Amino acid sequence: MIDKTLFFAVMTLLTLSLIMSYSLSTYTVLYFNFSDLHFFMRQSVAVVLGLIVMIILSKLDPDTWFVKAGFVLFILFFILMIVMQFLPDSLVKAVGGAKRWIQLGSASIAPVEFFKVGFVFFLSWSLSRKLQNKHSMTFKEEIRTFSPYLGMFLFIVLLIAIVQKDLGQVVVLGGTLVVLFLFAGSSLKFFFTLIAAAFVAFVGLIFVAPHRLARIKSWWGTVQDNILSIFPFESLQNLRIEAVKEPYQISNSLNAIHNGGFIGEGLGNGQFKLGYLSEVHTDFILAGISEELGYLGLVFVSFTLMLIVYRIFLVAAKVKTPLYYLFSIGVGLLIAFAFILNAYGISGITPIKGIAVPFLSYGGSHILASCISIGFVLMISKKVPRDSKGRVI
Repeated sequence: MIDKTLFFAVMTLLTLSLIMSYSLSTYTVLYFNFSDLHFFMRQSVAVVLGLIVMIILSKLDPDTWFVKAGFVLFILFFILMIVMQFLPDSLVKAVGGAKRWIQLGSASIAPVEFFKVGFVFFLSWSLSRKLQNKHSMTFKEEIRTFSPYLGMFLFIVLLIAIVQKDLGQVVVLGGTLVVLFLFAGSSLKFFFTLIAAAFVAFVGLIFVAPHRLARIKSWWGTVQDNILSIFPFESLQNLRIEAVKEPYQISNSLNAIHNGGFIGEGLGNGQFKLGYLSEVHTDFILAGISEELGYLGLVFVSFTLMLIVYRIFLVAAKVKTPLYYLFSIGVGLLIAFAFILNAYGISGITPIKGIAVPFLSYGGSHILASCISIGFVLMISKKVPRDSKGRVI
């Protein structure tokens, strides 16, 4: 029996995604002269396909199909991410000179969304085999054991953060990698060493890209007073920069959240989607939901996402196979990190990273990839011991 609570929680968010893709795209369809149902229909196709794939995967026997399907996902999209950079412009869609999407007629596919799930599978498969009989390691042994994975991740950083200019995805993958190491058996010393190294690398990636540095300065200009007031040391005041105009996206996002109040303006009655917030049905969907459905709507979304992550972690805690255990944790981390980064970004706590909200934001690739990851977890959930009423033991 699959985890029905997880399945219905995901379906709830996918349904809300369809509703909001119609409601929040009002200005965009008028501006580009699309039909009223343009984004709704495209999102419906992605949701239906995702649902079909999720159900098919959930029906499969994990002992027979999990590894085979996981390797197909990992190898196929790893190759596509590399090949995409050499395809002619007619076959790829680029933003700011970075090739991120492969054109498939009127649709496009973002290989990185699927690769994230494949990468988590590969890590889980390899770590479960490599560390199966190891109970304790010295720090040097940990370095030798985990170095190949770190080397592979550095190549991924080059491919995604440098070539595709998508630092947000690297942050999600990097956080997942480090925490998976901890659950696979690494020591806290090694864990915090990786955290420190990741921070240094993150700062380095910001300084080598002018557009990222400008975004950081713009964000710092909006929060410096609040942060520096907590640490009123004279030396820290040198960190102040000249007043920078608040990014209009963040300003309008915060205004949309404030305008929604407790119960919201009502479905379809949001004002900031009318040209003030671009991409409100994609990266800023939480702001759009907050304005139309209010604080209650945002709490409902947050609770449902936390329920999804909780059920995934519950599957991980109860399943006996190390591969299934690590993979379930990895999928839960991908969802949690993506939600946190998006929520922090649209509220101005951190710079915007361009990360989609799992199961909610408009976009076929991330919807389909998210459904695939849940399909794998549902496949695994059949291995969880249950009582006669189907409850997890």
